[in-house]
Amino acid sequence: MCGIVGAASTRNVVDLLIEGIRKLEYRGYDSTGIAFVTDGRLERLRSTGRVAHLDELARERRVEANTGLSHTRWATHGAPTEANAHPHFSARDGLEIGVVHNGIVENHEPIRARMKALGYGFSSETDTEVMAHHVHSLVAGGRSLFESVKTASREWQGAYAVGFVCSREPEVVVGARQGSPLLVGLGRGENFLASDASALVTRTREVIYLEEGDVVEVRPQGVTICAGDGRPVERAVTRSELSADAIDKGPYAHYMQKEIFEQPGAVANTLEMVANAQSLVPNLFGAEASDIFGRTKQVLLLACGTSFHAGLVARYWLEAVAGLPATVEIASEFRYRDPVVQPGTLVVTISQSGETADTLAALKHAQARGIADSLTICNAPESSLMRASRLRFLTRAGPEIGVASTKAFTTQLAALFVLTLVLAKLKRRLAPGREAELITQLRHLPRAMESVLAVEPQVRDWARRFQAKHHALFLGRGVHFPIAMEGALKLKEVSYIHAEAYAAGELKHGPLALVDADMPVVTVAPNDQLLEKLKSNMHEVRARGGELYVFADRDARVAESEGVRVIRLMDHAGPLSPILHVVPLQLLAYHVAVLRGTDVDKPRNLAKSVTVE
Repeated sequence: MCGIVGAASTRNVVDLLIEGIRKLEYRGYDSTGIAFVTDGRLERLRSTGRVAHLDELARERRVEANTGLSHTRWATHGAPTEANAHPHFSARDGLEIGVVHNGIVENHEPIRARMKALGYGFSSETDTEVMAHHVHSLVAGGRSLFESVKTASREWQGAYAVGFVCSREPEVVVGARQGSPLLVGLGRGENFLASDASALVTRTREVIYLEEGDVVEVRPQGVTICAGDGRPVERAVTRSELSADAIDKGPYAHYMQKEIFEQPGAVANTLEMVANAQSLVPNLFGAEASDIFGRTKQVLLLACGTSFHAGLVARYWLEAVAGLPATVEIASEFRYRDPVVQPGTLVVTISQSGETADTLAALKHAQARGIADSLTICNAPESSLMRASRLRFLTRAGPEIGVASTKAFTTQLAALFVLTLVLAKLKRRLAPGREAELITQLRHLPRAMESVLAVEPQVRDWARRFQAKHHALFLGRGVHFPIAMEGALKLKEVSYIHAEAYAAGELKHGPLALVDADMPVVTVAPNDQLLEKLKSNMHEVRARGGELYVFADRDARVAESEGVRVIRLMDHAGPLSPILHVVPLQLLAYHVAVLRGTDVDKPRNLAKSVTVE
């Protein structure tokens, strides 16, 4: 969600702080700010504009400092105003404390009341300002900033990642995390704090991922970490594989377009171990996979948003191919349910970032209910979800900067299909010949995706017809119904056109009332066993004057006619068809958004990694 960058150095760090949050713009934000220590005082600049405006302010002021924090905020408590923008300060009796914060402090009200009783005044609507005053009260009592944050953080409830600076300790940045990601970057004569490794990619590759409850003191000469119980700890140093090129747009107009076209490579990387193998083995998912999969009798998939749609596709695969009952739950709903737990349940969490608060909470809820066997499919190897699961599968999509997920989705589908095949093989539902055939199909999947991407000019022509529309319907049947749902979500996210998806057989049970000449109906039409049923639903649309936009397999018997436009993709790809059919839906959403002039990579009101409830 929000972005944090901090630095303690022997050189000027202002450019670094601004450059870092510029690299985190993709996460979504509505205000930005910077705090810095200069001449024994804290100063700050804040803006409700883009990071570029903050940069202009800093250059006009000719700001220089060796220690500081920067932040991009996505509003939770309080509107996106300059007064609510981070950093927040607490200043009294010559002592100044500054804080930036990702997440929510759920018990801020009682702490606020206590701070008011101590004489602290509040100038914002945020829960974050409470933290500044809380730490200030402890430092004012004679403790160091590090000790004060350690003490205060034990009282804070909720999910947070924070960074603090103090006028009395001009070489120190202190960070703490609970339920929201935070890491340390290691340099020479300087060290850093960040919520995402991509913020530091031009400065260091050596990072330490903080654990839940950790508090860290960052100085130019080194870092000190304490666990939640206060004891000093050593955390592993990891070399980040991110590169500056990986988070650059290159020749593309937007990150979303770049990431759509990166999908063949991302899927190839994700399937590398599978495509080069002669057979599928459980240890693709971890050392314990054979034992865990061997006792699996049903699968519970937990996810949010686009990842939830991936889970819905996987349900069809798991039931049809592996013969396993599968349930898909929206994580934010499951975490508050009292589910009936059956022996032999494997809980599978799906996430791009691995830090989605609702999915993390849902996994913990499942584990508390007695579901011990867990698997995470994720694009971030050091994420909280990966660490919380017994089994793991890393989708090698690379950095996904656009808020609307594209390549993370297709790599999740690829991983879920591999999971399906491994489980089917263990359950003796996958004959050796069929296994070899499906591995071959997986091997050719990236090339098939490249072929589908070639329809972009036709999709761009269709986008002109959507430009002035206000509503759209998406239809699919069977395993392609979740793909229609994903297509509708993409159009909503980036073009702001209201779009809904329906299982096509549901048309006559209500949605058909919406169909008229102004309501485009996008249809996913693979050449599968449901095609004839789907064609009947398409006739229902045409009979009410609706316009159809059909993405069909090349061998599907769907003809163009008045009010029926067809883009042909390729011959039917069997069970892998959903991975191919989502690509043109992504392209449609992208090109409609471009024509409507929206902020494609940073849609309004949305954030990339949702680390609060």
